[in-house]
Parts: sequence; C-alpha cells; structure tokens
Amino acid sequence: MAALGIRKVNDLIGRTDLLKIKDGEEEKAKHIDLSAILDASFAGERKENKFNPKNKFDFELEKTMDEKVFLPKLKTALETGEKAKISVNVTNLNRSLGTILGSEITKRFHEGLEADTITVECHGSGGQSFGAFIPKGLKLELIGDSNDYMGKGLSGGTIVVYPEKGSNFKAEDNIIIGNVALYGATSGKAFINGIAGERFCVRNSGATAVVEGVGDHGCEYMTGGRVVVLGPTGKNFAAGMSGGVAYVLDENSDLYLKLNKELVSSEPVTDKYDVLDLKAMIEEHVAATGSEKGQMVLDHFSEYLPKFKKIISYDYSRMLQLIAQMEERGLSYEQAQIEAFYAHKNR
Repeated sequence: MAALGIRKVNDLIGRTDLLKIKDGEEEKAKHIDLSAILDASFAGERKENKFNPKNKFDFELEKTMDEKVFLPKLKTALETGEKAKISVNVTNLNRSLGTILGSEITKRFHEGLEADTITVECHGSGGQSFGAFIPKGLKLELIGDSNDYMGKGLSGGTIVVYPEKGSNFKAEDNIIIGNVALYGATSGKAFINGIAGERFCVRNSGATAVVEGVGDHGCEYMTGGRVVVLGPTGKNFAAGMSGGVAYVLDENSDLYLKLNKELVSSEPVTDKYDVLDLKAMIEEHVAATGSEKGQMVLDHFSEYLPKFKKIISYDYSRMLQLIAQMEERGLSYEQAQIEAFYAHKNR
C-alpha cells in the first residue's frame, strides 16, 4: 500500500485503476474481457467513503428471545452467579438462541461460572445456530428438534437435545438436529438423543459430543475433542481429521466402507482408559437425555464393546504415545507436550 501511495485501506475502495492484467497466464484468461471493471471512469475520483449513521442496519436485537425473555428473567443470576433455571417455548424463528445470554455471562464473569449454573429448558424447534458460542455456565436443554449449525463455536457450554417424552418413534432411528452441528466448537458438551445431519463436528477442536448417528462427512477436519456415535455414519467419515478421538458403534461392520482412511486408523477399543472414557461418556449421555439406545449399550456393555471402533489420526496417536513416554520420564504433562512436539517434529 505504501508503494502505491495509499495510506488507508478505505482509500483503496473503487481504485480499479490500480488493477493490472497479468500477461502470459492461463490461456482461457486471455479471452476474458475485464474492460467494464478496469476502465471505470470514476476510479480515483470518488468522494471519501465515510460512515453514515442513517445507513446503520437495525438487527432488531431487542426483539430476540434473549433480550426479551432471558436477560430480564435471569437478571438476578447474571448479577450474582447463582443457579437458575427457566423454561420457554421456541420455534425455528428463534435463531442463534442463547448467544446473547452467553455473551452476557462472558462479560460479567471473566473467571467463568461453574458448569450448568444457568439452565434454559426449551420446548419446540430450535432455529439455526441454536446455542452458538455459548460459554461454560450455560446449559440449553431442547426438548424437540433443531435446525442447522446447532452449537456452532460451542465455547464451554452444554447443549442437550431429545424428543418429547412419550414420542411414538425411536429416537435413534430419526434425525433430530440439522447439518453442521458443533461447527468449530472449542470446548463444552453436547448430548443428542437422535441422529445428526451431515458434517457433524466439523473443525471441532475440543468439545465432547455423544450422538446416535450422523450423516455424511462426520468429524470432518476435526482437530481435537471426543465424539461418540451410537449408530450409523454416512460416507467420508473423518475426512481430514487430524486430532481428537471418535468412538463409533459399528453394529453392521461396514464402517470401513464409509471411513476416509487417508489420515486416520480404525481399531478396536481395548485400552482400559479408552474403555472407561467411552463408558463414562455414554453414562453422561443417558443421564442427560434418557436415551434408550445408550441405556441398552450400558446394560450389555461387554457385548457392545467389541463392536466399537476407535477412530484416531496417525499423527495424533503418535503424539499421545510420545507424551506418555515423556511423562514416564518424570516430566509434567505440560512439559511432556512440549518435548513430544519437538520429538515428533524432528523425527
């Protein structure tokens, strides 16, 4: 920018006179006529671009359930950090429900709240981005179903989804949340009593989730966290997955056909710590959702355990082994991580 004589990014707006066509590039590019863009007569002659308050977009946040209901009803809890619970009816018009409430918790309690300090029980259909970015201390319990992007960017909070009691369908056979749930989640927990849509836990880097089936591209690009799938998966599972662990119940012995094997391995769950971890996650799932499938697995755990597959990336598995070796030498976990990183890097 300095070489062009431009001081501010704002001054670049509309300066098509600074754009040049590269020569000798792709043959097809030579036949593209860009004159309508590059020969703009007003280039360099426009007035300075300034913010006009009249053009400010009104998001009407005061009409959201967070602003109208959550903040007033939870005023005391937000001021004191005491436990509180409210119940509301929701529809899929209530997008990003819980996000503003979560931001208030983050602003007021920099050290964070204890898990599930504030609980919002929702009945109905959650809109897009239900529970996006919610922090530790906030729990959203949805009795119904949810649209796409549920738990997007989950940041420590808890989301529980299950059908109405007395529903006449089997939860583990039906889709209950939409696509791309828990996209980019960094921490927190989610328990889903039913099947998720496509791209479940894409780019998850630290959240824990239990679900009873997923669509295509599950755990895509996952870098951390733990996922339990108590049912079938779609195609291309674990594509680009470089970290974290997924435990998948492979009842039909066909997971190998749906697994993207480029970066990950599939192995039985035999390590005692993995077994304990898997069982504890299912127990928490059953306690949160009342899952019949989860309870069946627990009741016959010794029979189901051989049907589970542990999905983990080759590099992440090696890192965990190196960390364990470093800890055996007497290093702290933090120091072991550092030493393991350099050992892996220089191998």
